[in-house]
Amino acid sequence: MNFRTVWNLLAMAVMASPVFAQAPAAEHGGTNLAPLAAGLSMAIASGLCGLGQGKAVAHAAEAMARNPGAIAAIRGALLLGLVLIESLALYTLVIVFLKT
Repeated sequence: MNFRTVWNLLAMAVMASPVFAQAPAAEHGGTNLAPLAAGLSMAIASGLCGLGQGKAVAHAAEAMARNPGAIAAIRGALLLGLVLIESLALYTLVIVFLKT
């Protein structure tokens, strides 16, 4: 992209900024989409955390099979990683409860 295209896109973004100053749709009798967004965000977070946990366990099992002497260190790192991955889903759940 050349400079003129970037400049035009920036100008359009600045001119469109009054759209964001409007009142939310719920005050005008519109629909409240917060529960739908909350459910969608929790579904995405849970699915991706599940994929991450599966990948972590698979690689830890492979590492334990390759180096049986390091099983204790691998297990500790695996548990720490699984706790951190699960905390992401729990943080999402807390945010969903706070916003809905």
